[in-house]
Amino acid sequence: MADITIRALYGSVVEDEGQLFVGFAAGEDEAEGYVMFRQPLEGGPVWFEVDDETFGAEEAVAQVVRGPQGLEITLRPDQAATFGWAERIAVRIGPDCEDAEPALAALRDMLGSRWRDQV
Repeated sequence: MADITIRALYGSVVEDEGQLFVGFAAGEDEAEGYVMFRQPLEGGPVWFEVDDETFGAEEAVAQVVRGPQGLEITLRPDQAATFGWAERIAVRIGPDCEDAEPALAALRDMLGSRWRDQV
């Protein structure tokens, strides 16, 4: 069971200043909840945050599983304090989530061996 759940209405993939950003948001306002992954375009460590930069860290993600309802993100145990002691984050992605497929494809490429498909 997830400690935090985001019901995504939007997915996004953005390249800016040498970084690739992949995110899912519950709305257009940051206060509505989001998850965001960031990595240099040439590869390297992946930054992950939930709802606010304060709740983010580099190389915090142990695994992401794509299932029928969306994503289940498992954090590394040593990063739990950074995320308010959360260990799992669920991102619910329904058929009405705008730009979900491009964001999922970019995230799969970004995470490599940390990505699992169960769809």
